[in-house]
Amino acid sequence: MKITISKKDFEAVCRHAFAELPDEACGLLAGYDREDGVRVIQKVYLLTNIDHTNEHFSIDPSEHLAAIKDMRANGLSPLGNWHSHPETPARPSQEDLRWANDSRASYLILSLADRDNPVLNGFHVEGDLSNRVSRKEEIIITDNND
Repeated sequence: MKITISKKDFEAVCRHAFAELPDEACGLLAGYDREDGVRVIQKVYLLTNIDHTNEHFSIDPSEHLAAIKDMRANGLSPLGNWHSHPETPARPSQEDLRWANDSRASYLILSLADRDNPVLNGFHVEGDLSNRVSRKEEIIITDNND
């Protein structure tokens, strides 16, 4: 699957991730799936990691609910979530795989290991808890939200 995200939203994710250092930053993704199979992110939610650690994240439940309500009010569908890896590559950790329970979701990971060159990768995760498999999704950064 291909995922599009606007340059503006990519930059907002990067700013939020840098602001949250040394902790992981996190948020949600909303938009729609095109008929050609491309997933279009139309809105990125920059949320609070209530765990305040660089090893994992938990989204603030009240912010999560507010984001879902906002998606519904604006006719958007939840597409997945994103989080940063302050010191490690943009690939799912074993903990990321354990918590990836929605096979319809896209999971975006922003690596800040090279502070001058943040890397954003997307993944689709499926399988049962004992056998989770991740597949990389292509990220396309666009000049707009379509």
